[in-house]
Amino acid sequence: MSSRSEIDRYLTQLGALSPSGFAMAFHIRYTTPAFLFQTYDRRWLDLYSQKGLVMQDPIVSFGFTQTGWRRWSDLDDPAGVLAQSADFGLAYGLAVAIDEGGSRSVAGLARPDREFDDREIAELVRTVTDLHLITLQAGQLSAEAHDELKRMSVALTHPAARPT
Repeated sequence: MSSRSEIDRYLTQLGALSPSGFAMAFHIRYTTPAFLFQTYDRRWLDLYSQKGLVMQDPIVSFGFTQTGWRRWSDLDDPAGVLAQSADFGLAYGLAVAIDEGGSRSVAGLARPDREFDDREIAELVRTVTDLHLITLQAGQLSAEAHDELKRMSVALTHPAARPT
């Protein structure tokens, strides 16, 4: 596996390109990802969870049925999940779905001010794909390295859980 600093570098890069945050589920088996990284506004994550929006989320639907990428504005959103997310600064976004190496990963990346341009999309897709491939190796990791990757996932998703 690549070093933690390499994964940190990718996550930092995604954060810089996605000022409203991201949610990435890597190596989904049935409905559970091996690793989940989320940096969206905590209020949105709480509302999303309380309302059970995952079942109506067009990013999730896209990610389970297709591969590649789509701007959020090009996704069908009959339940208005993306419209609700805009109230939390997630006004524009990108869905990325990868099915490679026998594993599927899905990402949503957001910004508050404009659509992602083509250069940004290429960089985001490349970075999410690189993270997919790095974390795909998790089955070949030592228990210690696997645990460290899980800790990174929890710390990024739940900032209050970060060790001080």
